[in-house]
Amino acid sequence: MTVLPLHLGSLHPVEQALTLLLAFGPFLLLGVVIVVRRRQDAADDAPEGVREGVPPEQARPAQRDGQRDR
Repeated sequence: MTVLPLHLGSLHPVEQALTLLLAFGPFLLLGVVIVVRRRQDAADDAPEGVREGVPPEQARPAQRDGQRDR
């Protein structure tokens, strides 16, 4: 039994694929952009040594503006 969306009529399979891509593609792209930005933000928030592969116990905390090394 074939499901036929009556509001679209009978579409060629390529037309069906393009319609689905147009309908859901922007949401998929938005999801990818959100995931990538969250990873970049998490990497920016990580201490300096963690980004370079140094174990956390050996990494120095990132120095903030106005703070000195002691």
